[in-house]
Amino acid sequence: MDVKLYYAPGACSLAAHIALRECGLDFELVRVDIRQHQLADGSDFNAINPKGYVPVLEIGDGVRLTEVSAIVQYIADRIPESGLAPRPYTLERYQLQEWLAFISAELHKTFTPLFKPDTPEDYRLCLQENIATRLGYVDARLAGRHYLLGNQFTVADAYLFTVLTWCNRIGMEIARWPMLRTFQERVRHRPNVREALEAENS
Repeated sequence: MDVKLYYAPGACSLAAHIALRECGLDFELVRVDIRQHQLADGSDFNAINPKGYVPVLEIGDGVRLTEVSAIVQYIADRIPESGLAPRPYTLERYQLQEWLAFISAELHKTFTPLFKPDTPEDYRLCLQENIATRLGYVDARLAGRHYLLGNQFTVADAYLFTVLTWCNRIGMEIARWPMLRTFQERVRHRPNVREALEAENS
């Protein structure tokens, strides 16, 4: 089955990119200009995803998945022996989904307005305070463990790492949270994560 990942450098699609490499799946990267909503050949990205954003995972016969949480779980389930997601119907699987939901709703979506130049300054400060509170929560949960679910790297870690890369872009020092800083460096040094970062920056 041909697999394509539509991505934009620095976007949340990095989580899916990391998951694909961690699973060892063959895939094609398709870069998207999110500002212009165009592919490299000039074609309209909205024809691929009417929502207008990445990631999109194309899995053959015109079938496409969107939304980070759904895509990374699909990738993990394609290669269950990768350990990127606990087995379905286990408590650990629901804990994974809990983390994915938290990262998406409480972190990812809170960052989004901070990347828009017309966001009022007082609202920016409020959002940054909310992010700091939530990062403090994650920092405390990481105490005594390598990853969000313990010692096994999962797709939730790929998503959290992706969101943490945005801290510098809004002037937030990750060093404020020792466990998060250690987590970020641990994930950054994974070979497949390095490859994903290098591929997107090339």
